[in-house]
Amino acid sequence: MANKAKPKKNGAIVKEETTGFSLGQAKKFLDEVKVEFSKIVWPERKVTLSLTGIVVVLSLIIAAYLGSVDMLIGKIISIFLK
Repeated sequence: MANKAKPKKNGAIVKEETTGFSLGQAKKFLDEVKVEFSKIVWPERKVTLSLTGIVVVLSLIIAAYLGSVDMLIGKIISIFLK
């Protein structure tokens, strides 16, 4: 698609930019992504593993709590329905 010129009410001509896909734009985008990825500061392996362990342990604790509350509420409801 080419740029189109449109006259305005006051007589000035304004070019419209089209947003079509082009390989040049894709290459520019990928180059910018590469630059941004180089700016990332990744945590050390030890920090990553310790934080992952904390997330897993907390997930298990919360799952056990919610499971026990669900079971308790289920038993209370079944007592009232009998």
